[in-house]
Amino acid sequence: MTVAVPAQAALDYFPCRYGRSRVLFRGPRRRLDESYIGFIGGTETYGRFIETPFPALIEHQIGFPCVNFGAVNAGLDLYLHDPAIIGLAEKAQTCVVQVMGAQNMSNRYYSVHPRRNDRFLRASDRLQQLYPEVDFTEFHFNRHMLGRLKQLSPERFNEVVLELRIAWVARMKHLLTLLRGRVLLLWFADRAPSDKPVSDTQGDPLFVDRAMLDALRPRIAGLVETPLSDPARRHGAPGMIYSDFEASAAAELMGPQAHEETAEHLLPMLRELLG
Repeated sequence: MTVAVPAQAALDYFPCRYGRSRVLFRGPRRRLDESYIGFIGGTETYGRFIETPFPALIEHQIGFPCVNFGAVNAGLDLYLHDPAIIGLAEKAQTCVVQVMGAQNMSNRYYSVHPRRNDRFLRASDRLQQLYPEVDFTEFHFNRHMLGRLKQLSPERFNEVVLELRIAWVARMKHLLTLLRGRVLLLWFADRAPSDKPVSDTQGDPLFVDRAMLDALRPRIAGLVETPLSDPARRHGAPGMIYSDFEASAAAELMGPQAHEETAEHLLPMLRELLG
């Protein structure tokens, strides 16, 4: 049975900052004056509602310091606009980068919050012209806004998705260049990458397909896809720790078994890269 605890006793993430970054990452805070593996990514890398997320599991098994730079609902903008964290990730022996969705970044159609990348800020003139019937002031989150646009016009929505796909590949290439190619790209999801372009607004990572991942292969040390077992793919899985207030958010995420299996898939390649 899933663990639900009183709000005052919910999971302590020991939030901390690194360098001059304004972002709160999951602690305990780690020393950065010795060799380490860096982990960049969204909610799964951060390990929301997970007592021991996969970066910590890897550290326990490999005996090598692992620094969790994951952030809840992070997109590429959070990292590309934070030179302090990019600098620390670049100094890592190697870096594991979780594939994050294409919706949580600013683009030619809309802008997102620079740190809370899932928050919608404003529509560009281009998007307002594409959807003149929409009052964009009613939206606070990117996914909500995108779902509404698709409902109104799948044809016009595909124009927005194409822009997001192109921008995502370009920004991922830039990020991987900054990290000097010492990167394992991690697909952490309850499904395999699609062989066709994706326009569904459900599931994560949003709008990313196999062709987009293949475009990054010359810039990475490897791609790790996690073929999770059926029990691991279940959302709201047993072993998560959350308050009653957080129950709906926990129901959207995979549990500890997904993290355990992800760590198992990453370990062989990390050991090879570390020599």
